[in-house]
Amino acid sequence: EFTEAMHTNGLMSFRIGLPLEKYANVWGVAAADGQMGAIMKLFREWRLSGDTEWLRKLWPAAKIAMEFCWISGGWDADQDGVMEGAQHNTMDVEYFGPNPQVGLWYLGALKASSKMAIAVGDQNFADKCTDLFSRGSAWIDANLFNGEYYEQIIIPPMTVSAIAKGLRHESGATNMADPEFQIGKGCLIDQLVGQYFADVCGLGNLVDVEKQRITLESIYKFNNRNEFYSEFNQMRNFVLGDEKGLLMASYPHGSRPKRPFPYFNEVMTGFEYTAAIGMIYQGLADKGTRVIENIRSRYDGYKRNPFNEAECGYHYARAMASWGALLAWTGQQYDAVDGFLTFTSVTSKPIPWFTGFGWGTIQRSGNKLHLIVNAGQIFLTHISVGGSVVRALPNSGFFVAGESLEF
Repeated sequence: EFTEAMHTNGLMSFRIGLPLEKYANVWGVAAADGQMGAIMKLFREWRLSGDTEWLRKLWPAAKIAMEFCWISGGWDADQDGVMEGAQHNTMDVEYFGPNPQVGLWYLGALKASSKMAIAVGDQNFADKCTDLFSRGSAWIDANLFNGEYYEQIIIPPMTVSAIAKGLRHESGATNMADPEFQIGKGCLIDQLVGQYFADVCGLGNLVDVEKQRITLESIYKFNNRNEFYSEFNQMRNFVLGDEKGLLMASYPHGSRPKRPFPYFNEVMTGFEYTAAIGMIYQGLADKGTRVIENIRSRYDGYKRNPFNEAECGYHYARAMASWGALLAWTGQQYDAVDGFLTFTSVTSKPIPWFTGFGWGTIQRSGNKLHLIVNAGQIFLTHISVGGSVVRALPNSGFFVAGESLEF
């Protein structure tokens, strides 16, 4: 029901819920990152739509999807806010033990669930999610951050019977005592992907902000390559010769697993965008811009199609993460529930704003702000620039295409 409701509202969805055939992905396996991401997407769509009744209708299934994390033999069976179980993920394998990639998706879903639970009057569930988030965030900062970036602690399940049904695929590890296809001590490009999406959704920090900045600097330092003549890749080559890009993972201090996760030495734009946008959000705009510039130079219309960034096939959807760069640059957040539109700054040149129902521009002229609705509509009661002043508009309500506001 959750999937079908999301589909009928025109949203990208993952199959989540119970029983297994309803939450499994196309492999027939529950993907931890996909399920947590879908819960965060529900939060995003609720904020952008302002439709709490729609949220109330979907909440029972979303709550089940969150509770699935806590089943016996599952991702967080001991309910400590940290996923230690078999975590099937976008790398088409299972990670065993705490890791930043799936761990931060989980923190984001917990924070989103808490806020949605409050909105629908489920205070007990909100309190539980808040508690798990607080404990999990503190634990990841204390135990996975190595001073430069977050790494994985591999915890072998030892036996297949210790893993809940539906969490393991035959393409993953076969040695339960020493599982293959792990991250280990690698510097993963996507270790803060959950934070990237939390920033897009307006959920705030999932882990320590200073550690985020250090981690993003390390990703750029250790994973960036200015040429690929000397890089061995046994998988698919999406970058060649003297081109530049960010590797999926590096092992700057050694200790690379004998068989890391399959795509560790590839370069894929969807992952590069999330890292670059995270850099922009954390004040490392020069590095983030350089990463995006390197992508665009590879897909320049001469060497490759600029509208078709290949990954696991042509026109791969993950590259659409690039849209978040516009949000990161302007700091735009929109909450249709309360009618709040916020920016980190507004310049004398028009910058774009966009919501689920409309788009337009905003710019500064002297001591006034000028907002134009170019298409659709927007519900506005307050606007904030710079995070310090929230102003109530003189005439709150819906504004439609062709209307403009000066204040």
